[in-house]
Parts: sequence; structure tokens; C-alpha cells
Amino acid sequence: MQDSRRWRCKVFRSFVAWITGHLTVPDDDSDLLKAQFAVFSSQVPLMYSIVLVNSWALAYPFMTTAPVWLAVYVPLGLSLVCAVRLVGWWRMRRTVPTAQYAHQALTRTNKFAFVLSVGLTVWALSLYPYGDAYGQGNIAFFIAITGVGVIICLQQLRSAAFIVAIVINTSFVVYFSLAGIASFVGMATNMALVSIALLLVVAIQFRHFAGAVSARSELEAISRENAKLANLDSLTGLSNRRQFFAHLEAAVSESGDRRVAVGIIDLDGFKPINDLYGHTVGDNLLVEVGQRLAALAGSNVQISRLGGDEFAVTVTDCGTDDAELLAMGERLCTALRDPFVLAEATVQVSGSMGFSVYPHLAADAHELYERADYALYRSKRTNRGHPVLFTQEHVVEIDQSQRIEQVLGSANLAAEMEVVFQPIMDTRFAKVVSFEALARWTSPVLGKVPPDHFIPVAERVGLISELTCVLLNKALASASTWPEDVGLSFNLSTHDISTSDGVATIVGIILSSGVDPCRIDFEITETAMMYDFSQAKASIEIFQLLGCGIALDDFGTGYSSLSQLHALPLTKIKIDRSFVSGLHENPASYKIVKSLLALSSDMGLGCVIEGVETEEELAALKQLGCLLVQGYYYSPPVPAVDAANFLSEAGVVRMTDQQPPRRTLAAVSP
Repeated sequence: MQDSRRWRCKVFRSFVAWITGHLTVPDDDSDLLKAQFAVFSSQVPLMYSIVLVNSWALAYPFMTTAPVWLAVYVPLGLSLVCAVRLVGWWRMRRTVPTAQYAHQALTRTNKFAFVLSVGLTVWALSLYPYGDAYGQGNIAFFIAITGVGVIICLQQLRSAAFIVAIVINTSFVVYFSLAGIASFVGMATNMALVSIALLLVVAIQFRHFAGAVSARSELEAISRENAKLANLDSLTGLSNRRQFFAHLEAAVSESGDRRVAVGIIDLDGFKPINDLYGHTVGDNLLVEVGQRLAALAGSNVQISRLGGDEFAVTVTDCGTDDAELLAMGERLCTALRDPFVLAEATVQVSGSMGFSVYPHLAADAHELYERADYALYRSKRTNRGHPVLFTQEHVVEIDQSQRIEQVLGSANLAAEMEVVFQPIMDTRFAKVVSFEALARWTSPVLGKVPPDHFIPVAERVGLISELTCVLLNKALASASTWPEDVGLSFNLSTHDISTSDGVATIVGIILSSGVDPCRIDFEITETAMMYDFSQAKASIEIFQLLGCGIALDDFGTGYSSLSQLHALPLTKIKIDRSFVSGLHENPASYKIVKSLLALSSDMGLGCVIEGVETEEELAALKQLGCLLVQGYYYSPPVPAVDAANFLSEAGVVRMTDQQPPRRTLAAVSP
């Protein structure tokens, strides 16, 4: 008995819940509410047109038989109410509602649907006593057709459709079933069946409508997520290259009178870490770099990862003070120099940075990026680890570089290139140990072009290997006329040691020159080695097997680690001239050179000090125990003929007199 009662209660509650669900506007689906609002607002004019036209069509035959208030004033009032509702919905037809606003509007429609359907039904049935059989049939037709029309217009608002159907059709069926007229009873029965079928159709249509809205919402969510993923770097979570350029284009087009700046950051020393510790550590480092940069970005700054170890900074309103922009760049570069403590290791890198500003020296977003990239290039060459701002001087440099590129591409390198020589001296005897070969270009079109102008261009356009072959042949031709104990220094670029074919070509030139390979030292920069450490090491080992010496040029200015230096078969290091200038007056430089000399001694390497220009600098170096120096104090670079004369005047230091017993470096450099 209790089970039966519980079952009936459960059935009753389910029925009540079903009725409630179908007669109220649900508020748990914001997308469905907005879609219902949009569809219903477009169908309101049709629904109210049906009500008004049918109402006056029904009222007209009764104007002579029914009271005026019932045949005229009631439909007038009904028309006024419908007109007010119609105007209200017409004004909202382009409204993009919130879910709450849509729910409130649709709930009001539910309530009005109940009031309107009750009012229409009561009014129509009130006319029944004043009509003949024809007029009474017209009333039945009005109620039936108006109810069907309104329900069809409300099919996306299921609750209102059910309210109208229940009120109108229940009244219709009950009233005309009790009329005692067989045709009306049949009509009422037919109307009941039609109403049930119509409500089933409404329920099915609404379910499909809700499903379509849900599917569209899911697709839109997926589309938004895909768009988000397409614009984010999957590793760091920063904006990716695509989003960077889109944001930059928008920032430039919307800038008005404001300046827009772009900074490009390239990590110095990232590749060695990636090679030494593996890609997992490299990826973790990039994530940490992105987080560190993002933490320092202001509200008007967007940080992006362009790819690899390159990041971008977009400043949408950078003010008018270039000093503030450079100060921000310096803060970012300084932050990158702090060690990164990763789970696998503690590593250290730095970042070089190039800035460009729109519209000061860039006409559009593309040029803004290109000029920031050029400023980055200048930073890595002249101010590594710090920001450089693109200036008018760089515009001149680019124009000059493009001109050099055009002329160099069609130049007769063998005829136009020459080699000059600068001696490397033994400080104990003031005697020549070897000569460093330096490139010079006299173009029939451009005249004399400095090496620091044409060598970077040759590297960029892929002519450096051809240039190396021409210069090495000429340098070896001169060296073949020197005494056997005078060495040759020659500089190899990144491209020269990055492929086995390039190395094989250089080996072939040496073997065909007749010059003993033991007289040759090749200078290689730290940057060249870090470009591809494994290939650089393999190339160096080949030169070593041939008998050549290997020197690390500009030591102390790059980012190689001591462990990597120890792994390379080096014979010498060259200390950059930046540590030598004013050495006797600068305690910091003095200590650095002293440490580097001690390091070279401990590692069993020879050491050459570049850039010695004054007697005071030489005296300080002698005090530190430096044996090999090079610089304008002894001689500027001179042509091959003058180099031979220099040998006869200054003398030659024989190999047995040198410590360590290796010839100095080979270099073609600016």
C-alpha cells in the first residue's frame, strides 16, 4: 500500500515537473535564451498581425447585433495592447541581449501570452449569444485558427506555445462540447486532436531547435578555442608569430598620433645550452624566459615568441622619449642575464635586442619589424646583451649595404680583393712571429670598401665561402715567399666550418699551395662555434690532423662555456682589444687580462693580445708576462710587399724561441 502511494506521488511529482518545465522559461542555458529571443523577436510582427486581423474579422459581423463596447471597444483595446507590444519588440529586434535580459523578456511574453489568450477567448465566447448559426460558427473558426496561428509563431518559445494551446483549446473544447450541437461537438473533438498533434510538433521542433543551438554553441566554442590556440605559442603560452604580426598591424593602423615600437630579442648562448643539456632543458628555459619577460611587461606591452629563441616586444604607446624605451629594453636584457634555476641545471644566457619606432623611421608594420630586426643585428655585432634603437644612421647603413650587395654580387673577387698583413710580435725580442691576413676590397664602382662593411654582406648573401677561397689563395701565395718560420693567421667564418664541403675546399687549397700546414693558424670566433658546435668541432679536428693550429678569436666576448672550450682541440686564444684599451689605467681590465693569461697557461694554450697601441699598454702586458701581441704600436696592416720589408727590418723569431711552440693564429678579419 505504501509502495503504491509512493509510486503515485512519484508519478504526480514527475507530471508536475513536466508541466512546470513546459510552461516556464528555463534559465540554465544562456545560448538557448539568446537564440529564442532572436527568433521570437523576428516572428512577433506576424503573430500580432494574425491576432489583429482575425479579431476585427470576427468583430465586424457583430457590430449590428452585439453591444458597442463588446463589438468595437474591446477589439480597439485589444488592438492598442497588441500595437504597444509590437512596437516594443520592433525596437528590440536588433538588440544583442544578455542571457538575463532575454530570460526576463521571454518570461514577460509567457505572462502576456496567458493574459492575451484568456482575453481573446472570453471576448470571443461573449459574442456567442449575439450571433446566429453562421456567427457562432465564425466564433469557433476564429478561436481555432487564431490559436493555431499563434502556436506556430511561438514554436521556438515552447512555454508560451503550451500556455496559449491549453487556455484557448481547453476553453474551446469544453464550451463547444457543452453546446449540444453535433457539428460543434465534432469540431471540438477535432480541435482537441489537432491541438495535441500541434503540441507534439512544437515539442519536437523545440528539441531540435535547442539541439541546433547547443551544437552551434559547441562549434563556436571549438572555433574560439582553435582561434586561441592558433594565436598562442604552444610552448610558452605567449602570443605566437601569427598573433604578433596581426597585433602589430592593428596597433599601427589604430595608432593615430601615438608612437608604436617593436623590440626583437634574441637569446645569446641558448644553442650551447640546448646542445649540452638537451631539448627538454632548452624548452624549459624558453618557458622561463617568456615568464620573466611577461612579468616585466606593462599594460601597453605585448610579449610574443616568434620562434626558436627569438621573442618580440610590442609597445602600443611608447611616448616620445627614446631614452625611456631604451631603459625598458635594458631592464629586459638585465633580467635575462640573471641565472635561470631549472630542475635539471642552473643556466645563464643573455639577450640582445633591437628596437624600431613607428612612424619615426618606419612607414608601416612590415618595415617596423624589418628595422627592429636590423637593430637586433647591430646589437649582436656591436652591443651584445643590450638594446639598440634603429636610427637614421642605420638607414644609411642599410642603403649602403644594399649597394654593396648589388656590386659585390657582380664583382671580380680575384681581381678586386687583396690581402694586407699585420704582424704578431714576440714581446721579449720585438720580433715577428707571424702575420695576420686581413681582407681589403677596392671596387671600381664603390672605391675602397671597409671590411666591416662588405664581410657581413658577403656572409648574408652567401658569398663568404667564395671570398674565403680567394683570400686564402692570395694569403698563402704571400706566405710562400716568407721564411719557413714565419706563420700565417687566417680567419674562417661560420659558413666556412659549418659544412664538410667547405672544409674539404679549404684543405685542398692548403695542400695545393705548397705551404706547410704547420705554419697556418685558423682563427674561429666563439659565435661561429656556437652556431653548430658538433660540426665546428669536427671541422677543427680535420684542420688539426692536417697540422694547422686553431685559435679562438675575440676570447671573452662570446658565450661559450669552459667545458666546451676544453672539448675543442684549440692551440691559442686571442684576447679582444676591448680589454686592452687603457689597460695600465683600468684595474678591472688589468685583472681580466691577468686572469685570461693565467687561464690560457693552465689550459696549455698560447695567448695573443690584440689592439696594443701605446707603449704604456705594452709595458703593462709585459709585466703580466704576455708573450705575443698585435697592434698599431708595432705596425698597421700593410701590403704583402711591405710585410716582406718588415721581416727584413724587424727580424724573425724562430719556432724554437717561442713559448708555446705553435705559430700564431690565421685570420681574415676586418
